[in-house]
Amino acid sequence: MKRELSRLIAGQIFLHACMAGTRMAVPLLALQQGFSAMAVGALLALFALTQVFLALPAGRYADRKGLKAPLTLSVAIAFTGVSLSAIWPIFPMLCVSALASGGATGMAVIALQRHVGRLAHGPAELKSAFSWLSIGPAISNFLGPVLAGLMIDFAGPARAHETGFRVAFLLMALLPLLTLLCVRRVREKTSPVLEGPKEKKHVLDLLHQPMMLRLLGVNWLLSSCWDVHTFVVPLLGHERGLSASVVGTILGSFAVAAATIRLCLPWVSRHLHEYQIITTSMVCTAILFGAYPFMPTPWAMGACSVLLGLVLGAVQPMIMSTLHQITPAHRQGEALGLRLMSINASSVLMPMLFGAAGAIAGVAPVFWVVGAAVGLGAKSAFKLRPHGHMSPRA
Repeated sequence: MKRELSRLIAGQIFLHACMAGTRMAVPLLALQQGFSAMAVGALLALFALTQVFLALPAGRYADRKGLKAPLTLSVAIAFTGVSLSAIWPIFPMLCVSALASGGATGMAVIALQRHVGRLAHGPAELKSAFSWLSIGPAISNFLGPVLAGLMIDFAGPARAHETGFRVAFLLMALLPLLTLLCVRRVREKTSPVLEGPKEKKHVLDLLHQPMMLRLLGVNWLLSSCWDVHTFVVPLLGHERGLSASVVGTILGSFAVAAATIRLCLPWVSRHLHEYQIITTSMVCTAILFGAYPFMPTPWAMGACSVLLGLVLGAVQPMIMSTLHQITPAHRQGEALGLRLMSINASSVLMPMLFGAAGAIAGVAPVFWVVGAAVGLGAKSAFKLRPHGHMSPRA
């Protein structure tokens, strides 16, 4: 299992790094071309738009076809979509790249998470497996923005020159091709046929599962925090005259911290329940969001990003472990799609809302409102505790 999991993690890193780097480069190029914060917010929302509509079909497709067919299709979409911005770095092509890389990453994530969920046996193995898998996006959230920032600053005749952006997009487009090399020797866990009862299924049936609505609500609040951070850091960097490489490094420090805490999660999760980790993370996030607007320098922003990475990085594996425990095995791909659809539906609207609010009131109220919502949502996270007094080792 360890060798197969390492191949899946490596494959996820390269595909997700494509989206992460593109998501950092796209708003910087749009701002340089004179587009407003609201337009940049709408552009960032496109990274989530395709996932809203494709998540459920992608989950059902993964339930039917397994792992490799969705991954191959995802790589093709990401490569084609991001290559267009390398050829024509204009606003319409930036929109296409955002749609393509976001949709491709979402489809791949569903297939990977479904496959890993079937490799594990029991709650303890689920928490451990998803903790290791979650290291992939944390690494790619560092790798993508840093590589893109370096290309933007140093691959052209001047910093943030159009040539630098072209090279950055080309590099991002090539990264997903390495995903296919990583996963080519991975075996399908089950035959690619639909398992379970043959009666007609409706996605709303999943919401009748115990704790599903509560889990989706908590997941939505926490994913909004990632959206706020991803949106505001480039905006703050542009306002304060920071270079693309500095902005990429601040975002990358968040990712490094998330990867670090996820390295510790297999040990931590043996001693704590999922709900305990999630609740603690929400409380700490609320406090950090209250303090972030007062960070005046790149070093201070980087320090706050590191702390946010530590507390938010611990959440996703615990969410995934809980979801697999409360979902029928033959519908786990569909449940993963429902989760992805719910958080990305808000990710479509939130950047535009953040952009409008930031243009009118500044970025500080955005941090404070989202932080207050997350703090209040900690009560719902605490209610995700299991019935009875089960040991985390169970």
